[in-house]
Amino acid sequence: MLTRPTRARPRLRLRSWDKFLWVLARRWCADWREHLTIVAPDTVVRWHRQGWRLFWRWKSRSRGGRPHLSPEVQDLIRTMSCENRLWGTERIRGELLKLGIVISNRSIRRYRWRGAARAPSQTWRTFLRNHAHHLWAADLFTVPTLAFKTLYVLVCALSHV
Repeated sequence: MLTRPTRARPRLRLRSWDKFLWVLARRWCADWREHLTIVAPDTVVRWHRQGWRLFWRWKSRSRGGRPHLSPEVQDLIRTMSCENRLWGTERIRGELLKLGIVISNRSIRRYRWRGAARAPSQTWRTFLRNHAHHLWAADLFTVPTLAFKTLYVLVCALSHV
């Protein structure tokens, strides 16, 4: 008995619409065979991802805008705001204008001194563990009875951890 060799990939079956498309392409385009390319679905997905990557790289490109502040001006803003903590951004901007430095309030807010970060507070888990003996829970819900009355149920529980 003769056995046929099995293919690594099954033969591609074209649907009716696919065949109809190529019949139309043959009638409209004399060199239709040059445009006929059959590829694997993975290839199409890879092309699609590459296309999106190129599109978003183009969309995210830098379009110019205002130049960044020099490090000297950034340090000056930090120093002024650190030494004069009651000054707001408008006051700092006015002082910089006296020096001939034109800058926006937003840029000053970006580079001004912020102060020391707050000390880390305890987590919820620590809080619950420390206060578990003082915690209690309550729930109120309704239950319809067999006589079609509404029974209100209040449940209270104390924590014993």
